[in-house]
Amino acid sequence: MHHIDVRIEKDIYDVNNTIADNNTKLLKKHGVRAFDLLGAIGSGKTALIERLVPLLTRKGLRSGAIAGDVYGDDDFKRISALGIPAFNANTGKECHLDAHLVEHAIEHLPLHDIDILFIENVGNMVCPTDFRLGAEKRIVIVSSTEGDDVVNKHPMMFRDCAIGVINKVDLAPLVGANLDRMELDIHRYNPGMPVFRTNLKTGDGIAALLDTILA
Repeated sequence: MHHIDVRIEKDIYDVNNTIADNNTKLLKKHGVRAFDLLGAIGSGKTALIERLVPLLTRKGLRSGAIAGDVYGDDDFKRISALGIPAFNANTGKECHLDAHLVEHAIEHLPLHDIDILFIENVGNMVCPTDFRLGAEKRIVIVSSTEGDDVVNKHPMMFRDCAIGVINKVDLAPLVGANLDRMELDIHRYNPGMPVFRTNLKTGDGIAALLDTILA
């Protein structure tokens, strides 16, 4: 029984990765650079998009977004309010986006009007890791309010991402979170990962983060 489970799992990942590769090709063909945002509920994924879009506009780059959620359209409404093309991808009960859902979402977006596409994954620190979507880079965002052991509890998330963000740095003293410990943990699992400390309420740390995203 165990062998069958493993085989089915491998088949699921193989199919997903094939679609992810097709997504990559399609986005490239239209000159779209896509970034997958991962993090827990409330870590600041939507707030990050809200901060980055105006900066991109100033650079003459047009943004678009896919809002991934199990249910509802709260994040989608916030992103749409930025005046950019967006698509609401509800997973129903799955705790992550997969390449097929993203493929479906891309079909509904005007790719010729988008330079930078943000794919906001479902708020979860475990499930999204195994499902590549076809994005150029994965960005993981954690907040001080999740506790300074959050990185240590989710090593795979940090091994599989290209950029790390520690958000809500202003609240760290209030919740007793040690930001240095969080950063040390990130570098234990992914030594080369650039890590940015942000306060998305004020926009602190965002400009430097954007430069690295676009690098």
